Formats: sequence, structure tokens, C-alpha cells
Amino acid sequence: MRKKYILLVEDNPDDEELTIRALRKNNLVNNVEVVRDGVEALDFLFGEGQYADRDSRETPEVVLLDLKLPKLNGLEVLERIRANAPTRLLPVVVLTSSSEEEDIIASFTLGANSYVRKPVNFTSFSEAVQHLGLYWLLLNESPLR
Repeated sequence: MRKKYILLVEDNPDDEELTIRALRKNNLVNNVEVVRDGVEALDFLFGEGQYADRDSRETPEVVLLDLKLPKLNGLEVLERIRANAPTRLLPVVVLTSSSEEEDIIASFTLGANSYVRKPVNFTSFSEAVQHLGLYWLLLNESPLR
């Protein structure tokens, strides 16, 4: 049976911790892989660099992708995900603090499945992440099965 997991691409340790805590509330924390920059995200997905031993055919159910990342930003990561046949259909949710219209338009233009602005307070953020985790791991039917 295929392992269902979320790939969290987040460079902010506080946001990472809040996301993990929110997923833990729904017992989804064991289903999260975390990478902290754009290059690491692509290495993970494509089984390169430090992830060369990882089976890249094991894709996440969803990628939660921050836009403001070191090395490669989230839009560049999204573009590479969509340009590669094995990851082209991979669900990607942009989870970011940006409410800039240009970021929203660019994300959808590059193929994001959803754009979620990180709420400012923990309760709202926690609820948003819980809903995302439950939807993508339990309800959504993936084309990559």
C-alpha cells in the first residue's frame, strides 16, 4: 500500500512548528516530510542530491509550498514541478503569508491547485492546516496512484 504523506516546504521554523502542531491535532503528523528551501524540495521530489536514495516514484499526496524560500522561491519550485512529467499532476497548495495579487495570479498561472494565505493568529492557522491535511490525505482522489 502506498504511503500517504504531505510534503511541507517551509523555511520558517515557527511556521513549520505551527503546521506540525496543527496536523498533530488530527493525527496526521506522521505523514509529513519537511524540506526547508526550494532546492531541497526539488531534490526530494526528484530523488537527487541528499535524497538520491529516495524512491522518487513515492510522491506526496500534496505539497504545501511557501513562496518566500531561500535558494529557489516557491514559484520557481512550482514551475519545475509542472514542467516534469512524473510530478506534473502532483497537487500543490501554496501556503504563504503573501496576499499580493501578483503572487496569487502567478501561482495559479503556474499550476497551483490552491492558494491559502497563512492566517495571522494560531487558532485560525491551525484550523486552516487541519482542513488542508484532512482534505488532501483523506478526501481527495489523486491521479498519481
